[in-house]
Amino acid sequence: MHALRSLALAALAVLAVACSPAKKAETAPAAGQPTVIRFATDWRAQAEHGGFYQALATGEYAKRGLDVQIVQGGPGVNVPQLLASGAVQAGMGSNSFIALNMAQEGVPVRAVAAMMQKDPQVLIAHPDQGIESISDLKGHPILLSDASVTAFWVWLKSKYGFSDDQIRKYTFNSAPFLADKRVAQQGYVTSEPYTLEKEAKLKAKVFLLADDGYPSYATMILVPQSLIDQNPAAVKAFVEASAKGWNDYLNGDAAPADALIRNDNPEMAQDVLDQARAKMKSYGIVDGGDAKTAGIGTMSDARWAEFFRMATEQGVYPKTLDYKKAYTLQFVAPAAK
Repeated sequence: MHALRSLALAALAVLAVACSPAKKAETAPAAGQPTVIRFATDWRAQAEHGGFYQALATGEYAKRGLDVQIVQGGPGVNVPQLLASGAVQAGMGSNSFIALNMAQEGVPVRAVAAMMQKDPQVLIAHPDQGIESISDLKGHPILLSDASVTAFWVWLKSKYGFSDDQIRKYTFNSAPFLADKRVAQQGYVTSEPYTLEKEAKLKAKVFLLADDGYPSYATMILVPQSLIDQNPAAVKAFVEASAKGWNDYLNGDAAPADALIRNDNPEMAQDVLDQARAKMKSYGIVDGGDAKTAGIGTMSDARWAEFFRMATEQGVYPKTLDYKKAYTLQFVAPAAK
């Protein structure tokens, strides 16, 4: 189900969406009053949002003068639209395409931090088909959502020479995958592999795209340029509190965040939260890569340039696009180039 969060990707993002004037909540509050930040997530509450819920539950936002309200996502929620219209003051960007899409459409919203250094996207294959690497999936049918075809599939074609005739429609139901051993499917390392093992007793082959070089960031904090201009201190506070929340969620007592998550999303089971948190730790999703030295949330010009080069080579964006309008390193310790 987590792959649905990508519904706000390239094909849907911000066509014909105009920016409205900044909301009053974006301006500096009266003396002594906290700054309100409504933060829209990309899907229903889950462990993959745990750091934000932890920062809220433990008061990290409040102690920095913020009144943060988490706006839970879902199938009908389009985070880029909410940001572009001024309905929220911050939003979650599932991957780097989203920030670049907004830059391409001239929407003044920037990624200010990346809470996940690795995109959790995986390809999942049956264990007895001789598939030992992503490259072995060339020629195999792969179940993909429409949004994924305009996102990480672009990279798979670029790196491995996959072709569009491999695509099969993914409806977020694993039955077609289970019925045909030649078929692979998309998923999140923190979700579908566990569900398949728990419900279908299948220990599948799992390939994390990021570990094969997929350069997208994930779980980025996106904010309008208007908020950056009017209240940079609030943006900095939100980024710092969120990074602290993520560190505490992964390495401390996760119970405060889990309680809020399950309150927002009663369908979320504790065992699912526990295993997702363990996977994020073991794969270094949040604190691996550049975050090891530069801290949680870090980004770099070099990584954005690499992503943009890959996307332009596949014709996603014109080479003339000023991709640096998609992000700013103002609020994070930049990773080494």
